[in-house]
Amino acid sequence: MTDYGRTPQFGIFPIPLASDLAGVFEMVRIADDGGLDLVGVQDHPYQKRYVDTFTLMTAIATRTKNVTVFPDVASLPLRPPAVLAKQAATIDILSEGRFELALGAGSFWEAIEAIGGRRRTPGEALKAVSEAIDVIRLMWSGERSVRYSGDHYQLSGVKPGPAPIHEMGIWLGVYGPRAFRLLGEKADGWVPSLPTMPVESLVQKNAAIDEAATSAGRDPAAIRRVANVNGVITDRESEGFLRGPARPMGRSTHRTHPDPWQRQLCSLAGR
Repeated sequence: MTDYGRTPQFGIFPIPLASDLAGVFEMVRIADDGGLDLVGVQDHPYQKRYVDTFTLMTAIATRTKNVTVFPDVASLPLRPPAVLAKQAATIDILSEGRFELALGAGSFWEAIEAIGGRRRTPGEALKAVSEAIDVIRLMWSGERSVRYSGDHYQLSGVKPGPAPIHEMGIWLGVYGPRAFRLLGEKADGWVPSLPTMPVESLVQKNAAIDEAATSAGRDPAAIRRVANVNGVITDRESEGFLRGPARPMGRSTHRTHPDPWQRQLCSLAGR
């Protein structure tokens, strides 16, 4: 795989369970104190067991000092991009520059419709992501007022702001060839999930993103690569990709981490 000149970073992917917020905050504390880099929080507003992702990320941002926080990934069909831009900038200000914004085109469409969202075709969903990137950047532009006319989103002389206090990236959780072209042209990062997407396809998909960036006149190294990696640490023999003992069997398998670490392994970024 290509070396993009970035230092690999590591983080966690806590599940935003309303019934285990103490566990979430303990996991985040361990990550922040232990030198990890990232905390990603999934966004499923229709999931009755989960608290609101942006409210939780705000609490995480104000309880930490080191980690970068991001939605993994924001459900764009249920979150208007102009409002997302303000939410993201607000958390960035509160965290003193430790927030990035990741967008998802949408999935679980029946659940999205059930909570009041509109089902989109794959083409419509991708066009909405492209427009959302434009809208968000306009809302961070510092202009006195901005306008935008798209198929999915419009701005009619809105006064944008506040802007993030650092140059915030927009990452995309996308997979298809057309989405990679959009990513290479407009976005700042890619957030796939493994093993939902086979590890064996990473080289090919990274090359597709690189080609799209080059075609758009951009440096492929400017696009950050972040992978959500799910696994379970057990005392048994390996049961597949990241499911098994933390050490080779035959050595001590004494668990050295608190329970939250046994539920999730997460985000790898850099190369």
